[in-house]
Amino acid sequence: MNWLTNVVRPKIKNLLTKKEVPENLWIKCPETGEMVFHRDLEANQYVVPASGYHMRMPAKMRLDTLFDGGEWEAIALPTVAADPLKFRDERRYSDRIKDARAKTGKEDAVQVGHGTLDGLPMTAAVQDFEFMGGSLGMAAGEAIVAGLETARERGTPFVLFVASGGARMQEGILSLRQMPRTTVAVQALRRARLPYFVVLTNPTTGGVTASYAMLGDVHIAEPGALIGFAGPRVIEQTIREKLPEGFQRSEYLYDHGMVDMVVHRHEIRGTLSRLAHLFMKKAAPEKPGTAVVAA
Repeated sequence: MNWLTNVVRPKIKNLLTKKEVPENLWIKCPETGEMVFHRDLEANQYVVPASGYHMRMPAKMRLDTLFDGGEWEAIALPTVAADPLKFRDERRYSDRIKDARAKTGKEDAVQVGHGTLDGLPMTAAVQDFEFMGGSLGMAAGEAIVAGLETARERGTPFVLFVASGGARMQEGILSLRQMPRTTVAVQALRRARLPYFVVLTNPTTGGVTASYAMLGDVHIAEPGALIGFAGPRVIEQTIREKLPEGFQRSEYLYDHGMVDMVVHRHEIRGTLSRLAHLFMKKAAPEKPGTAVVAA
């Protein structure tokens, strides 16, 4: 046995070799630049502790923290053609879909669940911005319609957490068709005298804002969320004027009557519980909204 070769040299290599550290252990706050340990951020529902900045929250975690005990039933969603127009720009649309599915583990941008909120049956849907910017395509439209129909059939309120860049351009007119289709489904829920609550998260823009995102009985916005149809940069270039400070942000829209309330993420569950019990004429629990997530 060569002691220098087999023992000394490997130890020296270990000392000189740079250890690879996963990039996602620390996450930078976009507002202050503060570095937050990923587990601390997750435990705080993706709100940066010091600045209060609301980062994007995974769709499954949204449902876990909404429903009692983190227990809920996933609603089966209709399947649609993956690439109805055989669209291609810099890449094939079918390849983009495959990449998004591999990245998120989801079939498309919307996930729907049914459970209870402080004992009251509830149906909820979450739009995941991580899946192609939460864009509204045929699959997302079908999912939202399925969620609304499930709420109507089961006689429950419907909650939608919105996060989207707008209609999915790769599906053309088939994407735009989802705007009136979801609107019709909202009206059917309203005829059944069941409440529809919308939680606007960052960002909510485009055709989504022009349809189901602004048709709720109550509109709740998370702090600092960008909400509008066209982006502020496009508006400035069009009207050739400087926009007011905070234009299209939750607080600005609340001051101008476009949203009903701006609620911190930690308080959204309790707010939804109180609203749902009120609209359904049920006695509210003494301390609503305390999330208990199953391990």
